[in-house]
Amino acid sequence: MLTRSPIAAFLRSEAAGGIVLMVAAAAAMIVANSPLGDAYFATLQHHIGPLSVQHWIDDALMALFFLLVGLEIKRELVEGHLSTPADRVLPFIAAVSGMAVPAAVYLAIAAGAPGLARGWAIPSATDIAFALGVMALLGKRVPASLKLFLTTVAIVDDMGAVAVIALVYTPGIDGPALLLAGGLLAAMIALNRAGVVRLWPYLTLAAALWGAVWLSGIHATIAGVLAALAIPLRRAPGADGGESPLHRLEHALAPWVAFLILPLFGFANAGVSLAGVGVGSLLAPVPLGVAAGLFLGKQAGVLGAVWGATRLGLAKRPRGASWAQVYGTALLCGVGFTMSLFIGGLAFADATRVDEVRIGVLAGSLLSAVAGYAVLRLAGRGAPRRP
Repeated sequence: MLTRSPIAAFLRSEAAGGIVLMVAAAAAMIVANSPLGDAYFATLQHHIGPLSVQHWIDDALMALFFLLVGLEIKRELVEGHLSTPADRVLPFIAAVSGMAVPAAVYLAIAAGAPGLARGWAIPSATDIAFALGVMALLGKRVPASLKLFLTTVAIVDDMGAVAVIALVYTPGIDGPALLLAGGLLAAMIALNRAGVVRLWPYLTLAAALWGAVWLSGIHATIAGVLAALAIPLRRAPGADGGESPLHRLEHALAPWVAFLILPLFGFANAGVSLAGVGVGSLLAPVPLGVAAGLFLGKQAGVLGAVWGATRLGLAKRPRGASWAQVYGTALLCGVGFTMSLFIGGLAFADATRVDEVRIGVLAGSLLSAVAGYAVLRLAGRGAPRRP
């Protein structure tokens, strides 16, 4: 019998984490526009050792988030809801379309201005914690199949986002550091092949891998995903109730990521001063392109992919879900908060551009969350309550 995925087994905790993330984002906006605003921004730029507080959060703590993402991706591909070709069809089609259409919308709006095309990937991501948090507010009005669909689309979405970060937003490579990273990863894989089930050797090498990747020029958070690939996923006799190292590590990391790391990231990255921000600012190419990509592009890409796949007989609509409910879920896919803010920080170095990204991400995510909630709530009226 397969071990249940943590996202399925702890769906309520994930949703609660999304609600905490919403609160953290709201707190950041309040603080940034209060008399504490100057202290808020100064604290984020204060250096501790080689990095600022902002970069310790974005580069170091978020590596643990990416480690959790990598663990979940590996688990789902090996023994979860993406383990068979039939299971993968609809989430993969929906995720790919849900990344491509928002990117096209952004480029149609912003690519005409010099240097802005670099932001094409910003509206392509879905924030699983935030989206599940909104869906959780609807309780049993939403079929379990749609929660699973949203989760699997977001997981495939994360795969694409990781690939984009590694391939598109790497300015240069340091050869020796990259070789060192490769050697450390090979050592972790060798431990796996040798049947080592204790976690501390993997975690020790993963910490060194983070340092090597950071020195190589590739964004350091990629180390988290690479490390996850080497963590054993198999039943190990005598290892904590028969669970493999991957299961144990994922369960241990999940609450820290959901209730500390992601809210801290949200608090550090959602704060933007709204002084002087008017309708004209919202209609600037970057915020408009990001917001439109998230709100319009995501719903069109995901809903269109599901409709097309079912019409062509490639996949079936999520069980027990109406088309209105599928549409509401497609809207929630436009909540791109965490990963969109993260990619925005990589795409643009200029503080003004980063603030524009934040405005666009907040606007697009908020519109998607409110519209998705409203559609799902209306679509759920009169539907049988599901256990």
